[in-house]
Amino acid sequence: MKAQALHGHLDALLLAVLEQGALHGYAIIEALRARSGGTLDLPTGTIYPALRRLERAGLVDSTWSTVNGRERRTYQLTDAGGRALAGERAGWREFSATVGRFLGADEPPTAPA
Repeated sequence: MKAQALHGHLDALLLAVLEQGALHGYAIIEALRARSGGTLDLPTGTIYPALRRLERAGLVDSTWSTVNGRERRTYQLTDAGGRALAGERAGWREFSATVGRFLGADEPPTAPA
């Protein structure tokens, strides 16, 4: 799946991944890939700018650490990020239910009498 297809949903997916706990950037990419069954194989050029945007918005925090001599930035969900994720989930349920009324049915709806 291409990053363009996720337009408008990437931030929510990143927040959902970080809901499980703090992760460094590459681990976030791997979590997206694993949870999607390999469908979401997004490049770093898509993920890192989104993480920076979420951090500027106060939805995630990051800290730097050194692991095996390499600098690593770890991201974690903030309280505001948790609230934003809850809102995204509610919006997604409403959106998917509405679209499902059109695309989820096997038969076209009958016209009112």
